[in-house]
Order: sequence, then structure tokens, then C-alpha cells
Amino acid sequence: MDWLSYSPLLLEGAWVTVKLTIYSTILGAFFAFAFGIGKLSRILPIRALAITFIEVFRGTSLLVQLFWLYFALPLLGEMLGFDWRLPPVLAGTLALSLNIGAYGAEVVRGALQAVPPSQLEAAKALDFTESQTLWRISIPQAIPEMMPSFGNLAVQNLKDTALVSLISLTDLAFRAEQIRNYTQDSTTVYTLLLCMYFGMALVLTAIMKILERYTSRWRAGRA
Repeated sequence: MDWLSYSPLLLEGAWVTVKLTIYSTILGAFFAFAFGIGKLSRILPIRALAITFIEVFRGTSLLVQLFWLYFALPLLGEMLGFDWRLPPVLAGTLALSLNIGAYGAEVVRGALQAVPPSQLEAAKALDFTESQTLWRISIPQAIPEMMPSFGNLAVQNLKDTALVSLISLTDLAFRAEQIRNYTQDSTTVYTLLLCMYFGMALVLTAIMKILERYTSRWRAGRA
């Protein structure tokens, strides 16, 4: 087999990787905002929950989190009388999104705390509620500050998707390993794999740069 004959299978796996990256990045952004805002909450149970989430998923290995969701959670469900088996794509998406969400939560928290106090004082003078101040003052100004870090996290998330091959999800890394086992052509297969991940990372970086420029212009327009 020559390298051109590897392409159909690798492209099939690449499409799974792209979908997994999109799903987990979007869900991870939701977790990042939810727990990043929660960490700043004045309500103790909410703040405690957010801190626990962030510390657990930042302080443990993504690989262990993935294995726990896919292998350990169903066993725990059986002990409690529930069927908690997750399909590989769901387990992979959830593990990736929880992990990126924990790191993103700290980005959200830092950006919100960087909003100038004068802006918050002005909102208070206008008799804004805390919710109105958050959604109309703090978040619109914080989002442009978050984008560079979110871009880095999105690229890291793309690279982390290779781990889902360990739970038999047929992503790019899984397909590459199938081809390598069949052909023993490690040099060609892994070189193609390296180039394909690099190409996807470049595309993702470009998309995040566009979003970064858009939010920067949006901030300038609000100024």
C-alpha cells in the first residue's frame, strides 16, 4: 500500500476528530462560563461546587477522566441499579468538555475580575442588579480578554482528542493505528497523522484569530 491508499480511512477518522473537537469545545465553553461565573458567586454552595469542579478536573489526568466515564461509571451504575453506560462518542465528548471547561473556567474568572472597578461602580450608580451588571457590563468587556486563551485551549482540545482512540472511538488516531497495524508502515502513517493534526490545528487557530478580531472590534464599538 502507498500513502495515497491510506487517505480514505484517515479522512474518515479526521471527520470524527473534527466533530468531536467542535462538540467538546462548544460544551466546554458552556462549562467554562458556568463554573467561572460560579466561582465568583456570593452564594457559598454555588461557589463551593464551582471550585470543586475546577480543582478536580484540573488536578486529574484527562486520560483517567476518560477511562472513569467509559469504564468505571457503568460499573457504579450497576451497583446502584442504573444503566449508566455511555457510547464512546458521548464519553469522549464529555471527558474532553469537562477538562477544557475546568481550565476555561479560570480564564473566565480572571477576565471577569479584570473588568475595571469603575465600570462596576457606574453600573451600581445606574441601579443595575448584579445579574444586569454581569450580562450587560462584565461579560461583554471580558470576552475579548478571554479569546486568546480560549484559542489556545481549543487547539489543545483538538490534540487531546487523540486519547479517545483508547476507548475504540474511530477518530483519526484510531484509524492511523489500524493502518499501521495492518501495513507496519509506521513512518508513513505517523508522518501523515502528524501533518493532518498540524493542518487541523492551523485551521482552528485561524478561526479563533478571526473570532478574536471580531470581538476586539465589537469591544471597540462599545467603547
